[in-house]
Amino acid sequence: MKEVKVYTDGACSGNPGPGGWGAILVYGAREKALSGGESHTTNNRMELTAVIRGLAALKEPCSVEVISDSSYVVRAVADGWLEKWMKNGWRNSQKKSVPNQDLWNLLLLQLNRHAVSFTWIKGHAGHPYNERCDAMAVEESRKFPPAG
Repeated sequence: MKEVKVYTDGACSGNPGPGGWGAILVYGAREKALSGGESHTTNNRMELTAVIRGLAALKEPCSVEVISDSSYVVRAVADGWLEKWMKNGWRNSQKKSVPNQDLWNLLLLQLNRHAVSFTWIKGHAGHPYNERCDAMAVEESRKFPPAG
């Protein structure tokens, strides 16, 4: 199984507001950068979208380390929140409906396709790939008129 690193970040101008996401796939010496955005979204949706789109871009099942500054995404998977939400009928610990179920379901498809681990890194701390993903996400968010 190929070993790939997927670096991701999301950005949103206003929350909700125009947003963007960036992902960089690294396999050996090769890199592939992906980005996109939406006119009306949230930061969490963009963080999730970056991971989903990064994983979906892989043409075959891989062993993947997702590196993200989103504790929301990383902890949901690594700390078992996602499993608990599914077992509880998509309800969180406060018995409220889990936001972004559509995206969590898309992520689950990718998690079933690949062997994925998640690593959290501090954002805006000088990590080159994280900084690049952030710049791509911000650039994508600026393609849409400001919220309001």
